[in-house]
Amino acid sequence: MKIDIPFLGKTKDSFIDEGIKEYSRRLLHYTGLNITILKVKSKKSWTQEQERKEEGRVLLGAISPATLKVVLDSGGKQVSSEELAEYISCWEQEGRKQAAFLIGGPTGHSSEVCAGADLLLSFSRMTFTHDMIRLLLLEQLYRAYTIKAGEKYHK
Repeated sequence: MKIDIPFLGKTKDSFIDEGIKEYSRRLLHYTGLNITILKVKSKKSWTQEQERKEEGRVLLGAISPATLKVVLDSGGKQVSSEELAEYISCWEQEGRKQAAFLIGGPTGHSSEVCAGADLLLSFSRMTFTHDMIRLLLLEQLYRAYTIKAGEKYHK
């Protein structure tokens, strides 16, 4: 199964960007990975809801409608690393060809993006920057694949 992760804009901090590159490189040993940097046009006069809708339109426009959509949202389901590995295994057994992990902007996702999710996933009840969650997501995907492969990275 190929993993798509569209990013809304570039990663601002170089140390986070270095971690993203490292875990992206590691993940390629297990699966196809496509990270796309998307540009979002926003206006200072927009409300947060208008901004979320535009970001959602751009995110959803970057992936195929048939793609499995995992939306990272604070209101989503919290799972362990082992459970994430199980989800990935199940999706692969179902014959899913592509999964996209969608990270919202600073104000979160629009209701349209959340409503179209195959899985709403929360990493924590705590708040993280959308840049930091990029790195955490890639590390957890790498961890999930090493769990599936029975490798010792996980423990």
